[in-house]
Amino acid sequence: MSRRKYLNPKIKEYGKEIIKSDNFKKMAEFKQHGDVSVLSHSLRVVERSLKFTEALSKLHIHFDEEAVVRGALLHDYFLYDWHEKSALHNLHGFRHAETALKNADREYNLTPVEKDIIAKHMFPLNVKPPRCRESWLVSLADKYCSTGETLMGRKKHEQRRERIKEKCRRQKEKERQRIERINRKIIN
Repeated sequence: MSRRKYLNPKIKEYGKEIIKSDNFKKMAEFKQHGDVSVLSHSLRVVERSLKFTEALSKLHIHFDEEAVVRGALLHDYFLYDWHEKSALHNLHGFRHAETALKNADREYNLTPVEKDIIAKHMFPLNVKPPRCRESWLVSLADKYCSTGETLMGRKKHEQRRERIKEKCRRQKEKERQRIERINRKIIN
């Protein structure tokens, strides 16, 4: 399913049914941000959400961790490549939460909190705000991960561009040296 060596035990405990399903595994085929698959992105969102719950529990702010795990795993359960040009994929940012909820609701017995997490994770693009703290938490974790993945993709692109520029500089320098050697031979 994923190349991750470590998976938080809470994900295994609460999300076992989901992470073993064929459709969930299919999310590895679709890109989310840059080179990151939807499956990897969803696992990152769950991990970040659990880190937030752990930090906030120290302030005596508690969450339904099972709902957080299941909702975060399924928040982008839209099951298509949104980068393909298609009328169905237009306005993906505004529509995919609804598609993810329909897909997840067909396959899993979702609680109202899990449904709210999936449906509202794109707030404010989806104009209805989350109704529960778990939804706010996963929405924040999603934005945190999406930003990092997008910036990481840009950084990789810039690094590739710099490597190409450096290769061109080296080739130009080699060519300059070759021409210089030829000129010296002609002069001597």
